[in-house]
Parts: sequence; structure tokens; C-alpha cells
Amino acid sequence: MKNVFKDDRFQGFKNINKYFEGWYFKVVSKNQKQSLALIPGISKALDDAHAFIQVFVYSNDKVKQEISNHYFRFDINDFYASKNTFSIKIKDNYFSLEGVSVNLISDDVILKGSYKISNPVTLPKSLYQPSIMGPFAYLPKMECYHGILSMNHDVSGVITYNHLILDFNDCKGYVEKDYGRSFPSQYVWIQANHFDDSNTSFFLSVATIPYLKLQFDGFIVNLYHNRKHYRFATYNLSKIKFEKIKEKEVTYQFKKGKYILDVKATINEFGTLAAPKFGKMDHKIKEGLSGNVIIKLSKGENIIFHGKSLNAGIEIMKKKTLSNIL
Repeated sequence: MKNVFKDDRFQGFKNINKYFEGWYFKVVSKNQKQSLALIPGISKALDDAHAFIQVFVYSNDKVKQEISNHYFRFDINDFYASKNTFSIKIKDNYFSLEGVSVNLISDDVILKGSYKISNPVTLPKSLYQPSIMGPFAYLPKMECYHGILSMNHDVSGVITYNHLILDFNDCKGYVEKDYGRSFPSQYVWIQANHFDDSNTSFFLSVATIPYLKLQFDGFIVNLYHNRKHYRFATYNLSKIKFEKIKEKEVTYQFKKGKYILDVKATINEFGTLAAPKFGKMDHKIKEGLSGNVIIKLSKGENIIFHGKSLNAGIEIMKKKTLSNIL
């Protein structure tokens, strides 16, 4: 029960084999020309146990667009996690909801610097919804558990990436995490918090979820707008009314009571990241950090929000529509 309500903390103290845990820190510069995703984590695959930090950089300086991704590997003993709060250390790199500090050097990459985090937007919690997963968070032996640490927050700091100075002063960020054994075999994931309305943030996950010897289609969508969370999810009787999936574009319509949420997301450029399969980080996924998302939230004839976000994180690892669309 304690871990369910505090899923931001490291969950893997007792897990031995085929286990992974990773956090996703995304930040976008104020002028929206630079994006950085840092993914610290640990793999407890018996034949390849190690700690890691993935780096995903997007830069658009009007002359050219640059997408780079790197995987820094560490001895598993370089990984430290606090038992009492969310605080991660991998050698001399630090991650928490107070900020990030990195010192990563390889033959072709130098990434150094830090940024502070303030005013994180956390999710409301209840006995029925202890996390973004709702009551599914209580189920044991799921392939993958998901947590959102901050839908949106203020960022201040500078990180240098080789020849680039990534200025992250007066900008916004996002933090989430995953833990378990494997990512779902099919899923769509979207995250955006750079709408014209600065009080709006968006998260979407639609997946085919294995559980024991069964599998089911599930989804979680959270729109944060004007300090209110609008949740569309399998566990609160929401429905997917429409789904269309292309290689670089997805379209959805969700319904919960009188609320309708329309979503259209497009990826411009892909980067390749490592993902877990039975705890081992040898599975490849494609992610875009420069995607576009258009959403419209309505209640009856009343439009609550209609807007577009650039620099969205988007992963499309799903090729067919759900079987239970009504």
C-alpha cells in the first residue's frame, strides 16, 4: 500500500531478475527550439544487470534540425535510490523533483550542467486512484506500471551538449516513470505541455496490456487545464469512440459522460531509444520530441478547451485499432 501511493520512489529493492525501472525527465526551452529528455534507470536482467542514463536531444536552429540519442551505461553498483523520498543517483548524476544534475562524458558526447524544478503539478490521489493507473495499480505481477510525477513544472538552469548551450531558464518540464518487466507490445504514448494556454498539460497512453495469461486493451488520458484534471480511462468507464493509427499520426476521440475529448497527434522526426523486454534494455522504440498535438475538450455544446502544442513527446508503437471501440 505504501509503495502504491508513493510510486515516484524506487520500487525495485526486492526485485532480482527480469526487472527494470526508469524515470523520464523532459524539458523544452522557452523559445521551444531545444528539447532534452533524460532517462535514468536500472536493469536487473540476470545476464546484463546495469544502470543507465539515456539522453535524447532535439535542436532546431532554423538552419537545420538535429536529433541525437545516446545510451550511457554504468555498473549496477553506481545506482543509488533513497528509500524515504524520490532521489536517484547514478555515479555523479542526480535526479529528483527538486532538479537534475548531469556529468556525462563519452568518446563523442559531453553533457554537463543542471536545472532546478519548482511548482510541480502532481496528480490528485484517492483510495480508488492512488496513481495515474487507478485501481490497476493494486494488481500484482503486471508487465509494466506507470507513474506521473509532474504534469508540468517550472525549470531554471543550463546544460551544455557538446557545442550546444541548452538554455532551460524560465521554461517548463515534465516527469514520469515506468517499472516492471516489459513495455507493452503495442501502445501509443503522447505528452505535451506547450499549449498557448500555459495552464494546460496533456498525457495519453493507449496500450494492449498483457496480464498473466490474458491481455486487454486499456487507456489513460489526463488533461490538466485551469488547475483541473480531466481523466479519461478504462477504469472510470470512459470509452474510445474513434481511433485511427498511421506511421506518424494518430487520431482519437474519447467520451466520458457528457465530456468529449478529440486528439490528433503528428510526429515530425523520430529518435531511437532503448526499452525493456523482460528487464533487459535491448528492445528499440521510436520517439519524437518535436511532435504536434491538437486537442479539443467539450461538454455538450460547450467547448472547454481547444488548442495546439508543439514539441510534444510521441511514441507510436501500435499498428491496429482497438477491438472494443463503441
